[in-house]
Amino acid sequence: MSAPTTTAPTTAAAGTERAGPRRRARIRRARRTAAVLVALAAWQVLAQFRVNLWLRFAQFPTVTETAREFARRLGTATYWQDVSDSLTRIVGGFALAAVLGVAVGTAVARSPLAADLLGPLLEVLRPVPAIALVPVAILLFPSNEQGIVFITCAAAFFPVTVSTRHAVRALTPVWEEAVRTMGGGRWRVLCSVVLPGALPGILGGLSVGIGVSWICVISAEMISGEYGVGYRTWQDYTIVDYPGVFVGMATIGLLGRFTSTAVELLGRRLTRWLPRTAHAAPPSTGGRSRRRAGRTLLGGTS
Repeated sequence: MSAPTTTAPTTAAAGTERAGPRRRARIRRARRTAAVLVALAAWQVLAQFRVNLWLRFAQFPTVTETAREFARRLGTATYWQDVSDSLTRIVGGFALAAVLGVAVGTAVARSPLAADLLGPLLEVLRPVPAIALVPVAILLFPSNEQGIVFITCAAAFFPVTVSTRHAVRALTPVWEEAVRTMGGGRWRVLCSVVLPGALPGILGGLSVGIGVSWICVISAEMISGEYGVGYRTWQDYTIVDYPGVFVGMATIGLLGRFTSTAVELLGRRLTRWLPRTAHAAPPSTGGRSRRRAGRTLLGGTS
């Protein structure tokens, strides 16, 4: 007879548990928004009053001036052409680096022959900054466009390769032995054990690579580009158009955030089978609430 009296508290507890993750998510969004607003307010005050202490803000445009220039450029075809050119270079170079990096990293980790032939070359070339390859790209490729894609690919290639190599070497040998015991061949082991098992490490390398790619593609556009966000930002600096410079910086940041989020979402989709932490995906409390309700009902009826 006591079972009906425990239903309402149990339902309320379950609702409270479900509301907990949502409340934490709202608090985190509010904190992030507040951090951005405080930074913008500090920028506006320092630039508007031309504060000159150890840091000099006399030449800084204000937030409102930058916002007006940003709004004006959004209505021009030149701005969107620059965005399109930079995105095309990033996508092409990064995709090529992802394919080559995963292939080379896996080969070096799995094959002693590949490690002997490619390992020394990789270790010698890896410390060389990708932007230092601009003269090489000018000599090798007939057009600046191909050279910029090459530099972008080189920037992302080494983070992806190194992450893939370490992730493949860290795999548990028991998994491969289990597949081979059941008659699986080399390609079966590669597709069913090696690549899925190393995928979290590979995605970490891709996340690092996309950020480094943006740094190098913007630098390459400033040095030898004809169009693109980096080229336009440098041109604005040479004609002392500081609001335009900050518009370029904001555009680079937004594009970098967009591409990094795309890589992260792709990684989450490819690794749906992995357990998530509380910050990545709040666990469902439905099962825990039902178990608690079951224990309450059993205690009430005993």
